[in-house]
Amino acid sequence: MNKTAALKFSRLTTSSKKRALKRITINLPSDEAQNLEKYCEQTGRSAINVIRKLIQALP
Repeated sequence: MNKTAALKFSRLTTSSKKRALKRITINLPSDEAQNLEKYCEQTGRSAINVIRKLIQALP
């Protein structure tokens, strides 16, 4: 794995309504990317959902 890992977020829409979305790419050091991947495997959640929930929890 490279020193950084990029997570790309594709344009997503909900079935009930379309929202304007912005694509964001983040670069993570290998250890942080591995921590995220491990968490996702343990919880059965996708990286996109984990990151989205963390952002929604921001004040």
